[in-house]
Amino acid sequence: MPSIRKYRRDTSEVSCCLKYVIFGVNVLFWFLGLIVLAVGVWAWSEKDTFNNLSRLTNIALDPAFILICVGTITFIIGFTGCVGALRENTCLLACYAVFLALLLLAEMATGILFFVFKDWIKQQATSGFQTFITHYREDPDQQNLIDWIQEDWLQCCGVEGPRDWDRNAYFNCSSGAVGSREACGVPFSCCRSKPQDIIRNKQCGYDVRKPTYSFDIGKIIYDKGCLEAAEEWFDHNLLIVATSAVCTAFAQILGICFAQNLRADIFAQKAKWH
Repeated sequence: MPSIRKYRRDTSEVSCCLKYVIFGVNVLFWFLGLIVLAVGVWAWSEKDTFNNLSRLTNIALDPAFILICVGTITFIIGFTGCVGALRENTCLLACYAVFLALLLLAEMATGILFFVFKDWIKQQATSGFQTFITHYREDPDQQNLIDWIQEDWLQCCGVEGPRDWDRNAYFNCSSGAVGSREACGVPFSCCRSKPQDIIRNKQCGYDVRKPTYSFDIGKIIYDKGCLEAAEEWFDHNLLIVATSAVCTAFAQILGICFAQNLRADIFAQKAKWH
């Protein structure tokens, strides 16, 4: 009776589950980074920054520039992880793991420095916000950012209080001499919102810092500075911030481990070919 040969197909060393988990997660980051980068570039083009390089004096404080940086980093990391996993490219997977490791180290260093140099960071934040106030009407991105901070996030006004708006040429009390209607006032984002208001009153901050103002200023606008409000916000949300940081770090460590395991599987598969 003729012998029966049994043929068994060699199974792949590369885990499909691991491969497509890395691909699926990073394709989302790839597109997210591309969208953020496109928004940042669009914001710069709207401000005509590319044709007027003199506006780059405060580039580190430019929200559009921050979006470009974040979008670029996210795009590169997502690209290396996505294409590296899909094409089983060990070089791109190694770059992906290195980028995640560098990002993790940068985040850890930032967290440590935040607690070690807390007073210096507070000083820099104060200086940066004062610069935002000075250029409030010059950059629409900075203006929208300040309005969001004051109105929606912290419910505050100025750095240490409403008087900080004297730093802005439009809101300075002396600007009334040249016809500025906003003189001795504050932006509308400093005003306390009223439930019955259907349309936002953009003139609610007019004249509120004038000595002759007849209403209680604390009932019309926020009298707390954004620096104090930010410290209170972090104290109240410290657990949430810490949990988010730990989860982010864990996800990055998981990504590094997955990339290294996939590289090991690919090398094992290539060894079988030889």
